[in-house]
Amino acid sequence: MAYIQFQPLRALRAARMLFADPDDLPQVFTIIESLSGNTLQRIARGFRAHESGRRLLAKQPDLVEKLADREALAALPEGSLGRAYLEFVERENISADGIRAAAEKGMERTRMLPPPLDYVSARMRDTHDLWHVVTGYSGDVLGETALLAFIFAQTWNPGVGLIIALGLAKTAAAAHGGKARETIFDGFRRGRQTRWLPAVEWEELLALPLREVRARLSAAEPAVYTPIRSAQLRAA
Repeated sequence: MAYIQFQPLRALRAARMLFADPDDLPQVFTIIESLSGNTLQRIARGFRAHESGRRLLAKQPDLVEKLADREALAALPEGSLGRAYLEFVERENISADGIRAAAEKGMERTRMLPPPLDYVSARMRDTHDLWHVVTGYSGDVLGETALLAFIFAQTWNPGVGLIIALGLAKTAAAAHGGKARETIFDGFRRGRQTRWLPAVEWEELLALPLREVRARLSAAEPAVYTPIRSAQLRAA
């Protein structure tokens, strides 16, 4: 049984707003909530199938406490996952708390989820930017879409699929549209080849060299691509 009912009309309204403004992050969460169906149940089963996932469900650590402590992250070794994460959020001018706020604004029903689905949903939200760091995709429109293709390959979330379609349509209007499509499809391919990331205990990896983390997770080295920012799309 899906705890969150399909709401296609709500998703389409949010999709129109997101297509007009790719930086409107709450609409991303609205689309995902409206179309996810039983995705969280499937991911929760994946947690239970992995030893690390079972530990996460038992302990339910709050990763944001570590990700929000920028002094502690800055003290980690150069080249570590934690330092790379810090550089990413500072470069993109974002924060884990900011993503939480956008999710709360865009989601109506997720906060009413029963355990452990509430934790699974929060964990997927809070680890998103660590996935960015490991895959090497930036926070531009193309990088976000490529990462979502990676996530879709790992979770088969229908809401994520719709956002990918919007990204494909949006980036087609920019220069090098063919290259953009290749980057997005490569994200999907890499998602199929990489270890299942939802059950990863990221807390234990923050101090490790990013290269070692990628090797542990069977994550290929980041593909080189030309970022497409929202300003370029508005100009196009």
